[in-house]
Amino acid sequence: MTKIGLLSDTHAYFDSDMRKFLEPVDQIWHAGDIGSAQLLDDLRQFRPVTAVFGNIDDTNMRMMVPEFQVFTVGQAKVVMTHIGGYPGRYEPKARKMLLAERPQIFVSGHSHILKVMYDKQLQCLHLNPGAAGVYGFHTVRTMLRFTIDGANIKDLEVWQTPKRKV
Repeated sequence: MTKIGLLSDTHAYFDSDMRKFLEPVDQIWHAGDIGSAQLLDDLRQFRPVTAVFGNIDDTNMRMMVPEFQVFTVGQAKVVMTHIGGYPGRYEPKARKMLLAERPQIFVSGHSHILKVMYDKQLQCLHLNPGAAGVYGFHTVRTMLRFTIDGANIKDLEVWQTPKRKV
C-alpha cells in the first residue's frame, strides 16, 4: 500500500497546514503550477515527488519536470498533466494520451476546482485536487490524500481551508 498526497496550483506557496496534511504520505504528486524551483526542492526534501509543469511555470521549471508523467504505483497506471480537462471535456493532447495509455488514474490541475470523477468510457478515475496555493480566484484551498492498494484506490480524504474572500 502506498499513501499519496496530491496537490496542484501551489504557485510557490506551501505552509505548515499543508505540510501537516501531507505528513503521513509516502509520495507527493504535484499536478503543475508549482511556481518555483525552491518549492519543488523543498517538497522533494520532504517526500519523493512526481510532478508536471503548469502554464505559470517558467523555462527553468519546464526543464526540471515534464508536461506529462506516465507511471505506475502498485498496479495502478497513472497519467498526470496540468491542463487536462475532465471526463467528457478532455483537452485534446490529454485525450490522445489517455486513449494511448489507458490508465486507471488520470490527474490534472489548472481549474483551481476540486473534482473527483469516474470516466465510465475510459474506466479511469479522474482526480483534480483543486488549488493548494493562495494565488487565484478560488475561495477554498484544497488537496487530496488517498491510498493505492494494488490496483485499488481507497481512503480518499479532502483537505480544505475555510472559505476566504478573493
